[in-house]
Amino acid sequence: MTSTAPTDSNRWLALYVLCAGMLMIVLDGTIVNVALPSIQEDLGFSQSNLAWVVNAYLIPFGGLLLLAGRLGDLLGQRRVFLVGLGIFTVASALCAASPDQGVLIGARFIQGIGGALSSAVILAMIVRMFPAPNEQAKAIGVYGFVASAGGSIGLLLGGVLTEAISWHFIFVINLPIGVLVGWLALRLVDNPDGLGMREGADFPGAALITAALMLGVFTILQITEWGWVDARTIGGLAIAAALIAAFVRRQGRIANPLMPLRLFSSRNVVGANTVQALLVAGMFGMFFLGALYLEKVLGYSALEIGLAFLPTTVVMGGLSLGFSEKLIMRFGPRNILIPGFIMVTLALLLFARTPVDGNYVTDLLPPFLLIGIGIGTSFPGIMTLAMSGATPQDAGLASGLVNTSMQVGGAVGLAVLATLSTERTQKLEEAGHSVASSLTSGYHLAYLVGAGLAFASVLIAIFVLRQPQPMAELTGHGPAGEPAERDAAAIEG
Repeated sequence: MTSTAPTDSNRWLALYVLCAGMLMIVLDGTIVNVALPSIQEDLGFSQSNLAWVVNAYLIPFGGLLLLAGRLGDLLGQRRVFLVGLGIFTVASALCAASPDQGVLIGARFIQGIGGALSSAVILAMIVRMFPAPNEQAKAIGVYGFVASAGGSIGLLLGGVLTEAISWHFIFVINLPIGVLVGWLALRLVDNPDGLGMREGADFPGAALITAALMLGVFTILQITEWGWVDARTIGGLAIAAALIAAFVRRQGRIANPLMPLRLFSSRNVVGANTVQALLVAGMFGMFFLGALYLEKVLGYSALEIGLAFLPTTVVMGGLSLGFSEKLIMRFGPRNILIPGFIMVTLALLLFARTPVDGNYVTDLLPPFLLIGIGIGTSFPGIMTLAMSGATPQDAGLASGLVNTSMQVGGAVGLAVLATLSTERTQKLEEAGHSVASSLTSGYHLAYLVGAGLAFASVLIAIFVLRQPQPMAELTGHGPAGEPAERDAAAIEG
């Protein structure tokens, strides 16, 4: 298999093709949530079993991202992307045609495998296709918009499809998109050779990390049902941690590790993935609990909920696609994170004061806009720093790590925030408070915790992350006379 040399126009077309594939996968995370009541009614799910429509997807998806990214390095990133895309598309057809609960849950599990394989390598392909700092910043801005705003687009699209047609079409829509993206990827995305399986075919290590992540994600998803101090929760998390420790120890001892530990010597890589996990935890909580607040307290329909989140999506898109690249080139990726994280913190604090009879324009629109500005300006910078420590041989692994920190951080954060919210609501209802008041107070507690996580991201950005050489100076656009200083830790990354 040989590498092709794409033209400049083909590279940008290839970027849009890859991001279309990513959008299809990201949409699936929220579009299904909107359709859950219809799926429950049609297929006769109990309330407890209904969660497996979501969990059956999230467990393999979160568990396989790291392994999938490394497979991209070893086997070729385009190959892994196309295999994953094919699995995801076929599984979507099975989901759409599901006659009963078992088939739907099984198809969702397969869909999660395909989603992990495809999404884990996309960022690595983008970084490889756009090595120049200014082009890379612009390309990552496009990817950042898809990764961060795709979920809110899913709320709107899910509401439209479910109310206008039926829940089956939230999966049917994936079929033409998957086929078209696969065909265009074959024509436009270059196909360099992988390192070969001998460079990292550590099958025992692969089994350890995959089992650890799948068990960890499964346990986290069950916390809302089991509770934090249940023996099953403690045991599951302890076993997952022991498997991860065994995996890391093995990687440090073998000649060709699945996950070379040198990637984690960069404080920017470790710090960027940490702040992303914290920030996504708060953001996932905002989308999930915000949708519940709109539905259960303010009485919004599914379509109205999607429209309510639209300003956030529009602002994210406008900043990620047209403005974040200029900010990164002018100030560097680390410096744009701090004001972005502060805006997310303020937005979550504003959500923590929403009243029972909230008004959309005065109570919800301001924090929605702040979230959009904060995420739209900061996510491309996070991803730039998270990929900064990757060599060409480790790019797929670094890409998989970015997606893993996002998904696991979101799952942990949502479990924590949802549990805290539910417990507070139940206590207030038992004390005689109204349902709406109890729900709102529970959401407020979760938002305050989310704001604390976002503020922790601010502190990490200030004290842990290091600014690489200013990108504007690399391209000759920096202020005259300023020295081209390189932070040792950034170069190390």
